[in-house]
Amino acid sequence: MKKILISDSIGQSGIEFLKGKGLDVVYMPDITEEQLLSEIGNYDGVIVRSRTKVTAEIIAAGKNLKVIGRAGSGLDTIDVEAAKKAGVRVVNAAGANSQSVAEHTMALILALFRNLIPVASALKNGTWEKKTYKAVDLAGKTIGIVGFGSIGSKVAVVARGFGMKILVTTRSETPEKKQLLDAVGGAFVPLEKLLKDADIVTLHVPKSGETVAMIGAKELASMKKTAFLINCSRGGVVDEKALIDALQKGIISGAGLDVFSVEPLPQDSDLLSLSNVILTPHIAASSVESRERTSLAVAQEVAKLL
Repeated sequence: MKKILISDSIGQSGIEFLKGKGLDVVYMPDITEEQLLSEIGNYDGVIVRSRTKVTAEIIAAGKNLKVIGRAGSGLDTIDVEAAKKAGVRVVNAAGANSQSVAEHTMALILALFRNLIPVASALKNGTWEKKTYKAVDLAGKTIGIVGFGSIGSKVAVVARGFGMKILVTTRSETPEKKQLLDAVGGAFVPLEKLLKDADIVTLHVPKSGETVAMIGAKELASMKKTAFLINCSRGGVVDEKALIDALQKGIISGAGLDVFSVEPLPQDSDLLSLSNVILTPHIAASSVESRERTSLAVAQEVAKLL
């Protein structure tokens, strides 16, 4: 019987699917790196999420390892090159969490535009901020979507429902993407124009050599002073030092961040002291429904390969 280790917390649907396929499933969502290193040699497959880092050392120790599955869309927690060299397949749950991330993106945008966090906090502290409260409508504003895969395209559909204008920058302008963008009345533009014209810039790209620090001091300076930056993609895509400087100096109006270059976010980070930024702890894909969808999707891929 093939053995699968699940080293992070995932939805029950995936676990039950694997068991239903006759696989021996061991669920250890709190396993330490040291334990994983000593145990991995006993398994044919391992399923991870965001906590577990599958390093080259762990892959080398997995003498019987045939497949690594990630219950999520990205693969940056897995040394894909080391897995490839070892003949170990790597699979994920591509697209399964896209709706949840798109909704979280819009939640951050709405909270920033409606100034919800400060006014809600003030009311709980006994201050009725009705006279000084200021908010801005989304209707008629321009959203710039960087990356137009399963998440970026869903953001476009939701944004269109708010009556927003849509600009998109993407690596590949395929006929399928063009058809979807036409349906929401959007347009493909170069990144430079998107940054210049957008009231909101939202990032939906994978972390790679091409995208690390793709939004830095130069890019932030080209945005409107009234614009907001949203990052629900990957930490490191934004130069955090440059962003902090831009937020402190009013180069842009504010930001909503769900991901960071170092996670958990260090307690001495200057981001924590800024009033014009909303921070969430990498939870955009963490809805109840998304957890089950990603769990089942990766389980199906792993079972197929085994």
